[in-house]
Amino acid sequence: MQATQTSPESPAPQRYLALDAYRGFIMLVLASGGFGLAGLAKRNPAFTAVADQFEHMSWQWITFWDLIQPAFMFMVGVALPFALARRMEQGATGRQLFRHIAVRSFRLILMSQILISIGRGKPSFQLINVLAQIGITYFLCYLIIQLKFRWQAVIAALLLAGHWALFVAFPGTEGPFMSQATNIGSLIDKFVFGKVNSGYWATINFITSTVTTLFGVWTGQLIRSSRTHGEKMRIVAIWAAACLALGLAIHPWNPIIKRICTTSFTLYSSGWVLLMLLAFYWVIEVLGYRKWAFPLVVVGANSIFIYSLEMVLRSWLNRAVGTFTFGFEWIGNFAPVAQSCTVFLVMWYMCYWLYKRKIFFKL
Repeated sequence: MQATQTSPESPAPQRYLALDAYRGFIMLVLASGGFGLAGLAKRNPAFTAVADQFEHMSWQWITFWDLIQPAFMFMVGVALPFALARRMEQGATGRQLFRHIAVRSFRLILMSQILISIGRGKPSFQLINVLAQIGITYFLCYLIIQLKFRWQAVIAALLLAGHWALFVAFPGTEGPFMSQATNIGSLIDKFVFGKVNSGYWATINFITSTVTTLFGVWTGQLIRSSRTHGEKMRIVAIWAAACLALGLAIHPWNPIIKRICTTSFTLYSSGWVLLMLLAFYWVIEVLGYRKWAFPLVVVGANSIFIYSLEMVLRSWLNRAVGTFTFGFEWIGNFAPVAQSCTVFLVMWYMCYWLYKRKIFFKL
């Protein structure tokens, strides 16, 4: 990880505030610790349904929390055309671009291992962490977009169909998608890493997640184009509707399951991710309501920093803040919510401190 500090003399590149705000929204939710809703639900079961939306689904179907990783990966894809265009404007050659992408992918994977190891208190290696999955899909997407668009679309379709076929070909003891410890993803992890991942998250999720990131790349290319706002929104809305409809259509045969990132999950989640982006784009870029997004932009500008902070120091910050707030136990059932939000505000202020000094951490 490296911190970059922009120079006052450097011309700021044109940015779409909606993209920064959307990225910030994703990171805000990711770093929120679920806003303490799980703790609230334990004290007052009336909030269970809301709290469940901030937990991963145990297996089949989807919650709001299950959309966060696809949204994160999608936004990495959206940023790729902007980053490549900027480097090409600076005179980067094809070889230099390839090297940059390869090095950044390696850094993402390496950073994921460092954060996991620190979190567990011992050296650890696995590739199910979101940064590791992004590192893989980021590199694959760069290779794919070197082709003409029709071949990119063909590869995306083959990745989705191939993942489906792989699970069907090796169905496990309870069927291709209902087997948790014996599906092909778990078997590959057991063969390569010597164990099945906790929660049955499969490393080969990167196959279908590459399509999620590729959707982001295509969306970034669309936003960079000279089309009008209306045309861009119409195309995104059509993509979103098609993804939602197709994901639901194949759900009976290919269930929506995040932990193994099924084809239906990839399509269905991408539909929701596109709709969320559409909402941010409409409100900020079209209607022009921009000031309200500043708190999100602060987080989105340092997404790697707050992600690392949440993984490594959230528990410590929770204890430190709790020393002075007494865990907000004096307010009753909503104590976990108040405590979680206070910890997040501390993390937000750290991002704000960096933002005001134009310090941004990048990989």
